[in-house]
Amino acid sequence: MANPKIVDKVPAMEDLEPGTYYWCSCGESKKQPFCDGAHKGTEFTPEVFKVDKKETVALCQCKHTKNPPFCDGAHRTL
Repeated sequence: MANPKIVDKVPAMEDLEPGTYYWCSCGESKKQPFCDGAHKGTEFTPEVFKVDKKETVALCQCKHTKNPPFCDGAHRTL
């Protein structure tokens, strides 16, 4: 499997409204941390996730989390 592009080594703190979101797993999106379709033609696909109530979440930007799309601290080892 190809390695994703590391966007940043800190999570993106996002205030999200209820809804469905698409997290960029490849690191190539210009709308980080969300997918803009830049993965097309690669082996990467966006991670679909739902938010049930308004909340602040920490979304991974190093793309190495074991709990996508959420930050698990993996950036500390890169």
